[in-house]
Amino acid sequence: MENVALEEKYRKAASVICKQGIIPFPVNDLTMGIIKEVIEDNEGELDLIWAFRDKPSQTLEELKTSSGLEEDKIQQLTSSLAKKGLLFNQPSSAGIMVYRILPLMTVGLMEYRFMGKLKGEGKEKRLAQLFQDLIGQIRDQVQENYDNFVPLLKQMPPIDRTVPMRRTEEGKPIRIISLDRKLEAPTEAILASQSVEEIIAKFDDIAVGHCFCRQRRSVLGHSCSLEAPLENCFTFGKSARHTVAQGFARMVSKKEALEIMRQAEEAGLIHKAFHPNSKISRPETSICNCCKDCCDTLRLWRDGAFPLVNATNYLSIIDQETCIGCGECVERCPTEAILLNDEGKAERDENSCFGCGICARFCPEEAISLQEGPRKVFVLPPRLRSA
Repeated sequence: MENVALEEKYRKAASVICKQGIIPFPVNDLTMGIIKEVIEDNEGELDLIWAFRDKPSQTLEELKTSSGLEEDKIQQLTSSLAKKGLLFNQPSSAGIMVYRILPLMTVGLMEYRFMGKLKGEGKEKRLAQLFQDLIGQIRDQVQENYDNFVPLLKQMPPIDRTVPMRRTEEGKPIRIISLDRKLEAPTEAILASQSVEEIIAKFDDIAVGHCFCRQRRSVLGHSCSLEAPLENCFTFGKSARHTVAQGFARMVSKKEALEIMRQAEEAGLIHKAFHPNSKISRPETSICNCCKDCCDTLRLWRDGAFPLVNATNYLSIIDQETCIGCGECVERCPTEAILLNDEGKAERDENSCFGCGICARFCPEEAISLQEGPRKVFVLPPRLRSA
């Protein structure tokens, strides 16, 4: 690519990055603008990104062939791209170093760039605004072509998995109702860990960083309505080793991790687990602690850009006799799945409930239980514009 103009190198690099992940993005001025802000005209990095055009994950030997670069140069460029949030570089289970180019978001550049402690730099605000503009552009495209997008949106796999709260605000166990009947088309045959305690117990390497959603919104001048703590974005195993190596997070003990999780629940945050390629049978890579106000997944859905696609093993059950209609669950439900009916009692829409347990935790009458059973929750984004 020696004779290719810099602008063309950016376009080629953007074409590689934009097709990564579960959400492809168009190569346009906005996506190229994001990459320009991060790369800062480093032509060597652009050339290396282009080397991933046919294969997004490569070993060192494969990169030597695809890039035509020497080992020392590859090591230098991959290290730089990893610190910028565009490349994941960790050894495989066989001990072979693998380099994987990352997507713009879910989970990639946007998350990693806003996971570390903010520095108050102008670059942070410029990048946050570029991502916000990109989200707005996607929303406009979906809304303008809603009927055409619906079949594509319905093919999306669960982006994350809800891990429920297990105790009420007073510390009492939330009632779990075992399901005897066999559900149709369960999300996964293998049941993943159903508590944060089980997940944390599985890993020796646990790292915590800052919530990238709340941090990105704070840069744009939006405060969290819950005033939730920031440092509660977890990564595990090799993802933990990666985020710590790049300065995005810090290692914590199992004890500290559990304490941070407890504080997150007290603040009313929801545990959302991520798995490799959305395969729930594989170990968790991370846990976000999300709020209704700031979570990008929830906001993208409410703002009409993406569907809500989630895997869960629980469904909230409301005891109509015990419910006093206080509305606490209505206020806290992240998916707006609960409303007060004509009798002033809380009613839950099964199709929108992803079983997080936040309604059960904060119900003052303990009128809400969680019923077991694997489910996939899919809710189309609201249609905000007429055809």
